[in-house]
Amino acid sequence: MPFRHSVNIVASPRPRVGKTLIARLLTDFHAHEGRNVVAFDLNAGEGTLAQFLPQYTKVADLSDINGQMALFDRLVADDGVTKVVDLGNEAFEQFVAVAGRIGFAEEARKRGIAPAMLFVIAPDRTSVEAYRGLRSRLPLVTLLPLHNELLGHAQHRDKYPMRGTEAAMVHVPALALGLRRYIDQAPFSFSRARLAAATDIPLDVHLELQRWLRKAYLEFRELELRLMLADLQSSIRLR
Repeated sequence: MPFRHSVNIVASPRPRVGKTLIARLLTDFHAHEGRNVVAFDLNAGEGTLAQFLPQYTKVADLSDINGQMALFDRLVADDGVTKVVDLGNEAFEQFVAVAGRIGFAEEARKRGIAPAMLFVIAPDRTSVEAYRGLRSRLPLVTLLPLHNELLGHAQHRDKYPMRGTEAAMVHVPALALGLRRYIDQAPFSFSRARLAAATDIPLDVHLELQRWLRKAYLEFRELELRLMLADLQSSIRLR
């Protein structure tokens, strides 16, 4: 069955690697592409996705069975909506355990939904082992290593083997540190209309943000093309 929409899960077992910023970019990207999108925030504390994009985001809670059922029912709903999950490090293990136990990826694929996990890579042992574990724990989830260039050069990329024809490192370009203060005040959207209406952003900063967004969105479009190609090849093989 060809995929009609997707679930993009931004994940890492580590804090402070830029997951929420990437989830913000993905959510605004899908909205920019004219899609219905909803995001799910599995974080606690300040600077959460729900605080930055309240118009798109629902807060999810995996601490009890009702919260787990509510989240995964929404993720596999065949409702024509693209989903983005900002998977906080504290919820990482529980999310993966529940997803594996209930057959989340299998059910999603039956309904024409493409589940993909964008795993923010880092050189520490915890991240490397978590990534390797995901390859066996969630084999039907497309697992994609993501390099947040703000964290430096990805000299450790060999620790993150890729699989499948859609496999390729996803890169999120680094934003100049001097510009971060303009986007770190919640709420904040990267939509063109919101940026154009932001009177507190100088013109040179606005132009630099637009250049940065074009690079990030190009990465996401190339990612989607790879996933579509892999889906097409899979459909041909099954005929």
